[in-house]
Amino acid sequence: MMDGTTGIRTPWQTPPAPGEAVEVAQGVLWLRLPLPMKLDHVNVYALDDGDGWTLVDSGMNTRRTRETWEALLSGPLGGKPVRRVVATHHHPDHIGLAGWFQREKGAELLTTRTAWLFARMLTLDEQDRPPPETLAFWRRAGMAEDMLNERANERPFNFADIVWPMPLGFGRLTEGGTIRMGGRTWDIRCGGGHAPEHATFWSRDDGLVLTGDQVILSISSNIGVYATEPEADPVADWLASCERLSTYARPDQLALGGHKLPFTGLPMRLRQLIDNHHSALERLERHLDTPRTAAECFAPLFRREIGPQEYGLALVEAVAHLNHLHQTARAVRRLNESGAWEFSRVG
Repeated sequence: MMDGTTGIRTPWQTPPAPGEAVEVAQGVLWLRLPLPMKLDHVNVYALDDGDGWTLVDSGMNTRRTRETWEALLSGPLGGKPVRRVVATHHHPDHIGLAGWFQREKGAELLTTRTAWLFARMLTLDEQDRPPPETLAFWRRAGMAEDMLNERANERPFNFADIVWPMPLGFGRLTEGGTIRMGGRTWDIRCGGGHAPEHATFWSRDDGLVLTGDQVILSISSNIGVYATEPEADPVADWLASCERLSTYARPDQLALGGHKLPFTGLPMRLRQLIDNHHSALERLERHLDTPRTAAECFAPLFRREIGPQEYGLALVEAVAHLNHLHQTARAVRRLNESGAWEFSRVG
């Protein structure tokens, strides 16, 4: 199917069913794994190396996902061993079962150094209650007092809940390097914004690009700021990454993303992502004619109702965009009497 206004094509309209695979190119299988959230799936890819498979991403560590993998390993993957797992970035839906494949299946893990360090650090940082730094971050973002009190007394999300323990040892992927997978040589190009040192892979032998969450059809990846680095500006990283990756993009390349459908029209999609974020920043800037906290900035950014399930991701994305306006001198901020940052437009 083609969108006549964008030049973006989606060669497949139906994703693979659980436990099944779609061959998107010779020796490259598209698999889909379940996620227990509103975005209810993650795409992973199996590349045939002859005597075994290289997997690009692994899904979240849940019993259902492990059962899906067992069906895939004995079914579409034909019982051949998984020899390597390549993780595009450190988020749980992508690296969650890397340790399982290492420990239980004897696979090697390949990823960027930043992705491995983040993932291993977070799996070891299990908490019964949110630490003071997280509570302070939420307060600075303008979280309502009743919600803040409720969350202060609950067990927070822990990486370890949905990521298999990660053993020591990995193979490092680096910007500008290459990797051989599925009978092809791939250039490694790293992006940022959604996750630091996010690896993407560009085939030298045909028009395949494994984009992970750096470029996805129809949705923009979450760009968030967290208590670990509250003054970060990932929006700047994201925009710079999209501009840089655009120099390698061609309309005929088949982009294999971490979610949604594979598509062609990569230059157009990257331009959409860049333009959409600039538009969101402009809407947010106008919204700051009246001083606002991050929690009061959902409407101009998302233009839809944000439910309880989405609140956390919406909040960190609002902080990210406000930080960008502040650090590019398009907004100023002050602490209000509740201890939250209020941002105001400059000029």
